[in-house]
Amino acid sequence: MSNTTSTTAAPTTLRVQGMDCGGCERKVESALTRLSHVEHVSASSVTGSVRLTAPPGKTLQRAEIESTINALGYQVIDESVATPGAKESAPWWRTPKGRLVLVSGALLALAWALKFAWPSLGTWPFVAATVVGLVPIVQRAGQALKMGNPFTIEMLMSIAALGALAINAAAEAAVVVFLFAVGEMLEGVAAAQARRSISALSQLTPSTARLLEQGEPREVAAASLVPGQRVQVRPGDRLPCDGSIISGHSSIDESPVNGESVPREKAEGEAVFAGTVNLDGVLEVEVTRSAENNTIARVIQLVEEAQAAKAPVARFIDRFAFYYMPAVVGVALLVAVVPPLVSTMLWSESIYRALALLLIACPCALVISTPAAVAAGLSVGARHGLLMKGGAVLEQLGKLKRVALDKTGTLTAGTPAVTEVESLAADGSAADVLRLAAALEQGASHPLAIAISDYARQQMGEKIPIVQGARALAGQGVAGQVEGRELILVSPRYLQRFSQRSDEVEARIATLEAQGKSLAVLIEGERTLGLIALRDEPREDALRGLQALERLGVQAIMLSGDNARSVAVIAERLGIEAEGELMPEDKAQRVRQWQAQGLGPIGKVGDGINDAPALAAAEVGIAMGSGTDVALETADAALLKNRVSGIAEMIALSRATMRNVKTNVALALGFKALFLVSTALGITGMWVAVMADTGATVLVTLNALHLLRYRFNDIGA
Repeated sequence: MSNTTSTTAAPTTLRVQGMDCGGCERKVESALTRLSHVEHVSASSVTGSVRLTAPPGKTLQRAEIESTINALGYQVIDESVATPGAKESAPWWRTPKGRLVLVSGALLALAWALKFAWPSLGTWPFVAATVVGLVPIVQRAGQALKMGNPFTIEMLMSIAALGALAINAAAEAAVVVFLFAVGEMLEGVAAAQARRSISALSQLTPSTARLLEQGEPREVAAASLVPGQRVQVRPGDRLPCDGSIISGHSSIDESPVNGESVPREKAEGEAVFAGTVNLDGVLEVEVTRSAENNTIARVIQLVEEAQAAKAPVARFIDRFAFYYMPAVVGVALLVAVVPPLVSTMLWSESIYRALALLLIACPCALVISTPAAVAAGLSVGARHGLLMKGGAVLEQLGKLKRVALDKTGTLTAGTPAVTEVESLAADGSAADVLRLAAALEQGASHPLAIAISDYARQQMGEKIPIVQGARALAGQGVAGQVEGRELILVSPRYLQRFSQRSDEVEARIATLEAQGKSLAVLIEGERTLGLIALRDEPREDALRGLQALERLGVQAIMLSGDNARSVAVIAERLGIEAEGELMPEDKAQRVRQWQAQGLGPIGKVGDGINDAPALAAAEVGIAMGSGTDVALETADAALLKNRVSGIAEMIALSRATMRNVKTNVALALGFKALFLVSTALGITGMWVAVMADTGATVLVTLNALHLLRYRFNDIGA
């Protein structure tokens, strides 16, 4: 931690150790908001971080911010040596709050033992136990008061415990202080558990890499890798970087990054990602992204930014707590003063009830109920390749009524695949057509050429002949000599330029094109030898993903820039309403029209630059993880698995998270309402009030953490 007078560009995020509850968040936010160079503050006890923004024209003063946080009893952790949760993973008995529990518990037990052994000592052992346990609580209350925040749980606890001593309820005061310490310790344990589950992301990338220099491997820090360098990855090793395979082939387990359970076969030229596991082959990989920009780093950044962005329901609860605390203090004063003045109630009894009321009134459980659930939901999504940029996005996803999807690269794989190979010559075969066409397409970079070459290698291995005199026919096809034969491979629209007209051939071409397929026709002289049909096929899970959306009550519509015939064919196969031949601005206009008609909220899913306007126009824009950087940056969420079913998974996770939030709010408010009434009526006392408050806080936190075990089975069923 730096003590120098320095400045930090806004906005910035600081790691803060010691924040364990909603009360901690409010203290930090209240104190930092009073600084003239701070415009907005968002503290998260779940992630252990504080995000700050400076007003226009000003710069955040790092030194003053750190001193303010330190004055509240928390500690700013140096980002260069810290990962989320790393500093707070000590067992509970080694933490300051854990030690306070042990000391308070021991003193309370000793006080009760002395009471029974030497009754003549009176209440002094309990007074001593109360004072010792209360000292750190009073210190924290004083620190918050100096920062202009009198309404804290520590202040309420200090008033209640000292008041109990004043009315000769020392034994109860000692019990209250001990139970409060236990509650704070349990809150800390729950918060640390949440942070550990989140920080596990940062541990996916290995700390070292085998850098290749002049063909020899040398172990270096993975964080030092830069684009252009080459590394060796052995079987069983995690990939230390994002890169492209230069040599070798292997099965890659990508489940650490995107949750995909089936390993993927990777060969030369294919992309690999940091944190994935090389299973069975030695790979030489060229680094394509630096450590701070690789897949894992981008995931962590998105998750942290998401957790810093509070959901609307969380912002509402924060505003509610701001007014709730002073109101409760006012009610407690009335409970202490009014009854003795208008009835025969003793002052000691009314003051006791008022003190107990202060204890039960603290809204810790209510304030932590939403951010804990939202953080758990975001973490579960990230572990399964579902990235959402904030609690607001997570909340909005569950409300979607209509989702617009792009065709190419979203509902389809985005690359053409061979569907048919047909011979149209009496003396030929489909194998001959494929072999000769593949020979002509060798070395070509056009997507159709690549698809034909790949398919031929799969069917025939390395038995593809060599082409001689290969040449491109600009905009029409390719030509060359194969096995001494002069051959041409062209698009059907140029068929009549090179071959004799044939009604049978044209009828077959028309049939295949009506199915939304692209064709390549093989010609020798003026004779048509055969044709190859290709089509960008739907993703394997496209139909299943659309059916899951339907079960969730979300309407799916395809918006594509592709030709209407291809769009109609894919739409018919998937059973989805569709529009084709749309420009990027047309897609955005459709989204705005639906919004104006009250059909929203609208979600938009896409993967390309042409999808960016519609992604931005929709309430929730969702980018395929294989999409362009523009699409990923514009979108509110991303599907790292590139699966259509991930859309339904996001929506289902959102709804599960919001159910968890509602349950937490109901539990928190229910406990408060029940014990506020029973305490005001004198039915329950101080120690019950503290147990109810801390118990409710721990209960809602544990309920939120239950989301970490969320399963995506039978989505929408």
